[in-house]
Amino acid sequence: MIKKQLIMEKALELFAKQGFEATSVQQITEHCGISKGAFYLSFKSKDELILELINHFMTQFTSDIDYLVKNEENTEELLYKFYYSTFYSFHQHSDFAKILMKEQMRSLNEEFIIKMRYYDQSMEKVILSMVERLYGEEISHTKYDLIYCIKGFMKTYSELFLFYNLPLDLNLLAQSLVEKTNLLARHITIPFISQELIQLFQQPMNEEESREQILEIMDQKIMELGDSIEKESLILLKQQILEPTLSPAIVKGLQENIRNHPHCKWISYLLRSYFEF
Repeated sequence: MIKKQLIMEKALELFAKQGFEATSVQQITEHCGISKGAFYLSFKSKDELILELINHFMTQFTSDIDYLVKNEENTEELLYKFYYSTFYSFHQHSDFAKILMKEQMRSLNEEFIIKMRYYDQSMEKVILSMVERLYGEEISHTKYDLIYCIKGFMKTYSELFLFYNLPLDLNLLAQSLVEKTNLLARHITIPFISQELIQLFQQPMNEEESREQILEIMDQKIMELGDSIEKESLILLKQQILEPTLSPAIVKGLQENIRNHPHCKWISYLLRSYFEF
């Protein structure tokens, strides 16, 4: 696990300087001070390494934003905290966010495209739950347009400080985007993106597929984790999926036990949706 993390960290340094395509496995191993054999014990290929990096960043980012949206009690502060946390995360992981944006614009790798679309759809669900909570029936016909406006703000404004090195005032940026979003929510009258249009390019997962995916990830994490409260909590949560016996309060407490563990953020996100917390 330590060597795998080292490879990911050192590879990210090279990817930030040279991009994915221009960086070879040989360069990565030299930068890590390891052999090619050691590299291939951790990753089958450079593509697998890249996808692992994407998973590492996107699962933590999506899970953290999802938790914020679902647990922020002060509705008046929710949109501000959403934008602040989003751009703070981009700023903290600016090297990876930068190369990820560049690769999205030019990548022809099908697995990369599918992976990014999956996380994109996950973020759309988080934003949808937020705008429905904030604006309710007021935006019932325009909420999908509003989602894409918010996603546009996230992408466009992040590019300003990632690629143009503009000074970043997170407080001012979040306040400005809150004002813009509220104006759009109140005044959009001609929707373009309907629920039917959304369904055309989304790939819904049925309940059984979702359940099996969650159980598979849980088994993987249970094997990876040493004896800990997180491992015990995952075992109990798995039993709850297979045969529900616990109260919602206990299930929520078990969820809290795993939420902040760096290797459990994505399964925590999936379980919040599964148990509808």
